[in-house]
Amino acid sequence: MVRIVIGRRRQDYAPIITRNMNSIEPQFTNRRNVALQPGTLQAALLDRLTRTLGKNLDSATTRDIYDALSLAVREELTLRWLATQRRVANAHVKRVCYFSVEYLPGRSLINALSSLEDNLLQEARASLRDMGHDLDEVAAEEVDPGLGNGGLGRLAACYLDSLATLHYPAVGYGIRYDYGIFTQVVGGDGGQREVASSWLRLRNVWEMSSGNMRFTVRFGGRVETESAAEGETGPCSWVDTNDIYAVGFDQLIPGNRGPTVNHLRLWSGRAITPFRIDAFNAGDYAGAVREQVEAKNLSRVLYPDDSTPQGKELRLKQQYFFVSASLQDILATHLSEGRSLTSIPDSIAIQLNDTHPTVAIPELMRLLIDENEMSWSDSWDITTRVFSYTNHTLLPEALETWPVAMFERLLPRHLQIIYLINRDFLQAVEARYPGDQVLRRHL
Repeated sequence: MVRIVIGRRRQDYAPIITRNMNSIEPQFTNRRNVALQPGTLQAALLDRLTRTLGKNLDSATTRDIYDALSLAVREELTLRWLATQRRVANAHVKRVCYFSVEYLPGRSLINALSSLEDNLLQEARASLRDMGHDLDEVAAEEVDPGLGNGGLGRLAACYLDSLATLHYPAVGYGIRYDYGIFTQVVGGDGGQREVASSWLRLRNVWEMSSGNMRFTVRFGGRVETESAAEGETGPCSWVDTNDIYAVGFDQLIPGNRGPTVNHLRLWSGRAITPFRIDAFNAGDYAGAVREQVEAKNLSRVLYPDDSTPQGKELRLKQQYFFVSASLQDILATHLSEGRSLTSIPDSIAIQLNDTHPTVAIPELMRLLIDENEMSWSDSWDITTRVFSYTNHTLLPEALETWPVAMFERLLPRHLQIIYLINRDFLQAVEARYPGDQVLRRHL
């Protein structure tokens, strides 16, 4: 595995984060306002079963028991998560933001029971036995989140677990796929085929959604220069775009036997244009929901087949969709805490997990220059100090490439910024190795 870092080495981040967290470490041992204490699990389960789900114990199914137990445990996680966010915001510590298109966190119930308190897992097993249920059978009702299908996703999930256990303030960012994994079946002819696995077909009690947590993501359009005096590195307007909403869903990530709970924020595509009742009444049923379908496709499937131009375009749009929403969320959180844009490198460290989120680099430049009117040099200084990047393989087939015409059509402003970054890079190479044309051709 090769690790490439822009601007700052990985080991440079740890002392900053650790130092800041040490200043509030005593607060992590504060156990006040915790709802789920030893001996209260069964009562909490029965309360959620009756008050929230409207079920009686004698008629409840195994799935009902799973939902009730999961809700009781999630509420405890939520209290700890809110306390964690409050401590982090008040102490102005540095956050780690992890960008990945894949996550494989595994099932949440047993992990949460094991992480929260000593003997809570045993208490859950005994309580369910008294109620006529088996914990293993209840836990088997949970479906693995379909958010990844390989080592990249498991690595990302392990990082989030470790960060929470070590009390690092961290946020994972990704996409809330409808079909992130598949089920492999064997047909009567002995052949194998893939079938979509809908992990969201039933209530997902482990996620928290908020209709207010949404950001606008844009595609297409054209670029207008704000002022000729600014030159090509000045602010521009990206106009006539096709816009969609990215709506956030949070899944809580508990540390092991500690009060720190971080979160994984996943984005789902939603149309800005409402359902077109005029088209529906005219008999154009497909046209009435076309915008909704196109927006939802961005979070429909992990790794859509890119052997067609449509599939390749969808992959690029997916990657930009989630990094744009994530960066907007990061900046909004940063500014809401009363911090300045110039302090971003001291407050945020963004780790890009492989090549998929790298369009975040020109996107942050765009947000700083065009949306916040910062200079090119200041924006580039912030960008190089914020991002780190891990490349997991050097095989050419694993390194993504995009047709320039497609990139320009979908993200015209970003292509301009990429050209300017490349220009500055080649000028820096020329200054350091004057006249070395062979080196320039191989970069």
